[in-house]
Amino acid sequence: MHVIIWEFRARQGRETEFEEAYGPAGTWARFLERGEGYLGTELHRDLAGGRRYVTIDRWTSRDDFESFKRRFAEEYEAIDLRCEALTEHEAPLGSFLSVTG
Repeated sequence: MHVIIWEFRARQGRETEFEEAYGPAGTWARFLERGEGYLGTELHRDLAGGRRYVTIDRWTSRDDFESFKRRFAEEYEAIDLRCEALTEHEAPLGSFLSVTG
């Protein structure tokens, strides 16, 4: 399994909208569902409070994800631009290969 992890800081007062857009049934997940090999998205909020979150997108393989990004590049960029208003920080933490199967 290929896993992509992102870190975000939601914009003050936009936390609910952020959670709706980035959650497992949100805007991003519904879009990613169109990709072959997409297994789901998790959204986690920092226990220390505040507005820090991480998302975990799961794919069967890196190739599936890369193929999806190429195929839907314009739409990916458009959604990213729309959701930019919900965050004040966004950074990829990395892509990982599951070692547990």
